[in-house]
Amino acid sequence: MKVFLLGYMASGKSTIGSVLAKKMNYKFIDLDAFIETQEHLSIEQIFKEKGEIYFRKKESEYLQLILHKRDDFIIALGGGTPCYGGSMELLKQRNDTTTIYLRASISTIVDRLKHEKSKRPLVAHLDTDEALTEFVGKHLFERSYFYNQAEVVMPIDEKDMDEIIDDIAKKLI
Repeated sequence: MKVFLLGYMASGKSTIGSVLAKKMNYKFIDLDAFIETQEHLSIEQIFKEKGEIYFRKKESEYLQLILHKRDDFIIALGGGTPCYGGSMELLKQRNDTTTIYLRASISTIVDRLKHEKSKRPLVAHLDTDEALTEFVGKHLFERSYFYNQAEVVMPIDEKDMDEIIDDIAKKLI
């Protein structure tokens, strides 16, 4: 089984995916980390030096490469991955994948992002909480069409990590 975690940045895809993979004895892949290894640049550097369009093309190429792996794994997608390059359609067409949307509210995401904006190229330039809230709200609205196509929509607000992981594990059994 190939399990794809999707959702907006700071929804916990990488953290939850890593722990869930250990629990299920699966390999864990973080798509952003995979891209950084392949490109020999950080995501921040790719955005800065080569631009978002280049990044989205590479993101799509590497996703397709990973999809052809035979082993079972859990993968944390980037927040925009399902929204570009026909990625969500590609995932839905396959019968060996399960897609799970970690759905977080705007306020949860903003609370998490406030403390790590410098590590997030898309929001690093936002100076105020109001600007961040507006940006996240707009993006969530635009991306929700893709996110909500996931087979499982998992609300995560006010849940701790163990509870989320147990809920996901139950859905996968």
